[in-house]
Amino acid sequence: MAGGWAKDGAVSEQIEASISDELARLKTRRAPVGESLRHCADCEEEIPEARRQAIPGVKLCIDCQQDRDGPLRARGGINRRGSKDSQLK
Repeated sequence: MAGGWAKDGAVSEQIEASISDELARLKTRRAPVGESLRHCADCEEEIPEARRQAIPGVKLCIDCQQDRDGPLRARGGINRRGSKDSQLK
């Protein structure tokens, strides 16, 4: 239920916009290409069969991939499109 000057369905539209933005951001990430390696390109450890099937073209084991990706960074959960602060500027 939207209140004030918001039209009906405004909350749903904000949620859908946030999801669309995040999906677009994830699609821009590069995916591995080619045939999966049996052994990690960095440490030479064997890459499990399940990982090779789940991610076609994988070149790194899980540990090396996590090292390369770096620490997990939390993203802000604020939808700036629907924020009152963004509308006041």
